[in-house]
Parts: sequence; structure tokens; C-alpha cells
Amino acid sequence: MGISRRQFMAAATAVSLSSFAGTLLATPSRKLDGVGEIEQSSATALARAIRNGLLSSEEVVEVYLQRINALNGTLNAIVQLDREGAIAAARRADKQRASGRKLGALHGVPITIKDSLDTAGMVSTAGTLGRATFVPQADATVVARLRAAGAIVLGKTNTPELTFSLETDNLVYGRTVNPYDIKRSPGGSSGGAAAAIAAGMSALDVGSDTGASVRYPAHCCGIAGLKPTHGRVPRTGHIVSFAGVSESLTTLGPLARRVEDLDLILRIIAGPDSYDPHIALAPIGDAGKVSLNGLRAATYTQVGQVDASEATIKAIGSASDSLRDAGVAIQSTSPPRLTEAIDLFFGMFAGDGGEGLKGFLDMLGTTEPSAPVRAVLKLLNQGAMSTKQYNELVIGLDLWRSELLAFMDRYDVLICPVCAHPAPKSLTTFETREDVLPPDLFAYTAPFNLTGWPVAVVRIGQAVGDLPIGVQVVAKPWREDIALAVAAHLENSLGGFIAPVL
Repeated sequence: MGISRRQFMAAATAVSLSSFAGTLLATPSRKLDGVGEIEQSSATALARAIRNGLLSSEEVVEVYLQRINALNGTLNAIVQLDREGAIAAARRADKQRASGRKLGALHGVPITIKDSLDTAGMVSTAGTLGRATFVPQADATVVARLRAAGAIVLGKTNTPELTFSLETDNLVYGRTVNPYDIKRSPGGSSGGAAAAIAAGMSALDVGSDTGASVRYPAHCCGIAGLKPTHGRVPRTGHIVSFAGVSESLTTLGPLARRVEDLDLILRIIAGPDSYDPHIALAPIGDAGKVSLNGLRAATYTQVGQVDASEATIKAIGSASDSLRDAGVAIQSTSPPRLTEAIDLFFGMFAGDGGEGLKGFLDMLGTTEPSAPVRAVLKLLNQGAMSTKQYNELVIGLDLWRSELLAFMDRYDVLICPVCAHPAPKSLTTFETREDVLPPDLFAYTAPFNLTGWPVAVVRIGQAVGDLPIGVQVVAKPWREDIALAVAAHLENSLGGFIAPVL
């Protein structure tokens, strides 16, 4: 069926598969034991190979299913698997190609979907016991759009309860571990998605990001991720939807092994759906037409008293040097008042003393929340505000946003860590605010949930134990093209994704 993996690699590398990212396929300098290059390829390369008849969809799906069978028992990244449905869909995809029908951009490519997104006909729990057997009748908007583009949904990836934790663990499915070190966290809340992609069990996924939940797992698992501009991608069908106080903080964005896939997926999932009232019909620029020569970048590795690790500082330095060599003007400076971001972020949720979250759990029928959610409820209760205090918070937040926007007028991108250190060991207790909102992470990520700006993440280095280190490339509103162009350059110059040894 199809051609061999060796033939696929030879054919794929014989052509230029990306206008802006260079080589499409993941660098095969280190291979997963017993696995060829299909599991390390970009979704774009797989789609092209299937479209051109170099591979069949059924062959690719079978490879991913074998990978899941071999590894998921250890990683616990994929929590629902539709094996028979995926094989049947792959066979239909191959027949459609053979018939000469027009094919979608992801025709025949196997993907997974974060369990916080509704998937028609498949249990979608969002990690909460009240939805342990819930089967939605309709796909979330982004899922429907990916299917329409020809993607084949293999299953659902694990998430903490309601996405409310940086540790991917819940009372329905248990804990997901990091494929680079199973004693460490894959991050959250899109930890199952990131672990599955890094381990070669999925070509791509869609994560959600309210505080760091696309960017942190991408960093921990050494893959690429994109938090688009707020208002770019509909949240219809996501457990944290477009209604409520967190609306302005939450975006949905792609996770994949290669930066070029982020561009491809964004174009599929972006745009109004006539349901999410906050989504704009805004053009997406062409990252391939972005010239790095002449761009202006601000770079920093410290926020207040939060210092990045030595390995992280070194990796950010390498990224800065690479961009400088490409003609980017680099200045070592950070936006003003970043140290206020965590308090502003927390205040957005805490004003009602946790009543909104309590009501949400009641609506879902969850009477036994997980430890992280119990910790969040406790913190929110302690942070309750008067109407006057909350009004002052909102005014202060908008003035803060305005000040950061004025700062950004002098730069095209910001280059900074995702987190002060590589993936940590998995948390087992959630006793303090620092457990729930760790400053070594939120000091770097929360500001850009508050501003709503687009952020791309790509692996730029590694620490002891081969733990990956990612970088945030932050751009101005609606300029995902610039963030992706810079991230693609860093991927090409510094290596990007390197598969874990499992």
C-alpha cells in the first residue's frame, strides 16, 4: 500500500515544501525507536504526499494507530480513540483521491482533538466528571472546519478539568506524562495534545489558551504552537466559550511539529462562524512574504524578580543572534509594568468570588471537582471584590493594555521565554496561588492573554536531559504572519522539533 518511508523521504526532500519555513520534515537526526519518518513529518508534508499519491491515507493512519498502540499506555495522551472510524475514513479519503475529486488542504491526514472541544459522536468530557459520558451531537466549529479540510480525527487528547490547570491530570482519565521524561509534566492545559504530537501519535491538534495552555505545552514538549490574535478563531463548542469574563483571554490555536503547519491550520480554522460574536473577518498575511531584514525586536529574559534559567537565557541569546544575522534590529528591553500582569489576570476571575465557576460546575453536574479546580475555587473565594473594586480593576486593565500597545509601536516582535525553565516534574499538590499561577510561567505568558496579541512558540534549544526549550515570538494584533515568519526562521536556524527517544 503506497510507497516505503524511505521513498517518501527521498521524494519529499527533493522539492521545496515550504515558502517560508524551508524544510518541511522534522529533522531526523534522532529517531523514535522502531519508527520511520512518517511520524516525524509535518502535516503539510503528509497532506502533499497523500494528494500526490506518494502515500495512501490508510497507510499513514495505520502508522499512527500502531504508534498509539505502542506508546499511549505509557503517556496517556489520547483518551478516546476511534480506531475503526479512522480506518474507514482513510479508505474513503483514498477513494476520493482516486476518483479525481477536489481535495482539502488536510485530505487524509490523521489528527487528534483536545478533549475540551466537542467532537460529534465521540465522548467529550473536558476532564470533568459531570461530562464523563457526554457525547455531543455537533462538532465544535474548529473541528468541523478541520474535517471539511479532509482531516481524519483519530481521537481526543487529555486535558485538566475544564482546562483550569497547567498539569494535565483529571478524575476521568488520570495524568498525562511528558514523552521526553515521564517523570515530568507535558504542561497544560493542552498537555495531551502536545505529548501526542511530540511522540508521533498525531500530526496536529487544536489547543486552547487562556493563560498559557497552547504555549506552555508546546514549550514542554518541544513542538510548535500558535496563540492567534483574540477575535481570530471561534470558540464555539469549547468548554470555555465566548461568553463570560474569560472571553477576552481565551483563544484557540494550532499545535504541530512544524511552524508551517501552524500557518496552514490557522487559515482553516479562522474566521466568523455566525455564532461566536467576538470573531472578526480579518485577513491573514502571507508569512512567506515577510522580510526579516529591517524588523525590530525587543528581547528579555527577566520579569521583575523572575529570572530565566541559564539554559533558557542561552537559548534566547542564540535566537537573538540568529535574528540579528538575518537583519533584525535587536534591543534588550521589556514592555512596562509586566509585573502587574498576574494580579490583573487573577482579578479578572476573582471578582465574583468564584460564583461563576461554582454555577458552571453545577450546570455540568460535577459534584466532585479535581484538586486544581478546588484550589482555584478557594483562591477565587479569597479574591472576591466589591463592585467599586472590580470597576477600578477593569479601568486599570484597559489603561495597562494601552500602555503596552504604545510600547509595541516601536517594535515588530518581542522575543522572550515561554517559561523560566524547561518542563518541571509533575505537580501533586495545589495549595498556594503560586501552584495555580506560577510566576515563573505566568510572568511571561499572561501579559499576552491580557493584550490579546498573537504569539508563536517554537523549540530553540534544550536543557540537561534533552528537555526542550521554546521561545515566544509575540507580534502586534492581527500580525500572525510576522510571528510565524520569525518562528520559521528560528526553526530553520536552530533546529526546531527533535523527536524524543522512547
